[in-house]
Amino acid sequence: MFRNQYDSDVTVWSPQGRLHQVDYAVEAMNQGSATVGIKSKTHAVIVALKRATSDLCSHQKKIFELDEHLGASIAGLLSDGRILARFLQTEASSWRWDYKTPVPLSLLCNRVQLKLQANTQYYGRRPFGVGLLIAGFDKEGPHIIKTEPSAEVVEAYAASIGSRSQSARTYLERKFDEFEKASLDELITHALIAIRDTLPADENLTTKNTSIAFVGKGQKFKCLEDEDIKEHLDKIVGVARAVQPGQAHGQQPDQAGGQGGQPGQGGPGGPQGGGQPGAMEH
Repeated sequence: MFRNQYDSDVTVWSPQGRLHQVDYAVEAMNQGSATVGIKSKTHAVIVALKRATSDLCSHQKKIFELDEHLGASIAGLLSDGRILARFLQTEASSWRWDYKTPVPLSLLCNRVQLKLQANTQYYGRRPFGVGLLIAGFDKEGPHIIKTEPSAEVVEAYAASIGSRSQSARTYLERKFDEFEKASLDELITHALIAIRDTLPADENLTTKNTSIAFVGKGQKFKCLEDEDIKEHLDKIVGVARAVQPGQAHGQQPDQAGGQGGQPGQGGPGGPQGGGQPGAMEH
């Protein structure tokens, strides 16, 4: 992406009808480490990759608990993600204090959508350079909700955002029919396999670079880190990877997937960015 006369402010439209600062924010999301969300009839699971700035640093936190019935993972600028996570935590706690019940996810989505949209409309602001996957459970069942810097907020059966997320999305589309009746452990396994496909062939999931969180019927939101996820990682050791050593990343054996995390077909990222909604969303 290159600077031009139409990207000086978020309120400036280009002749092609684009807001370039929104495009740049979507690209920031696409450059973040990947995160995957899946739901069944009873549970919702999110898995995130964590990055360390160097071998001497700890891995950065990617999953945040928002309330006892919901949490979120982020892809993009961590500082922006923390701001949105704190906003959602405040909204959830305020609702619980006022009404003594968990906040409905539909209401929470409306409020975060308004917050995201305001930064794409008013002079002097910039869009949030981060996408969220929100996993929650309410009286309507489990939910996976995806947000983007363009203020698009959609509910999905399964979703992935971040770098090389197309590889994960290809796996999710291929296995989609198995999710609805899957157990919690099976959902976690599917999510781990999907997010593993976003890694280069010479890298793998470890207890240090992976986080798992889930919520569901009779299960409060819980996040697993470090050694707590080892038993789940052991279950996918024998599962073949979509990208084998020496194979170009994003070229699936069945030619179903392309390069993930790219800003779109034939141009700088649009409001959808690399996270084009698939058939799984509703």
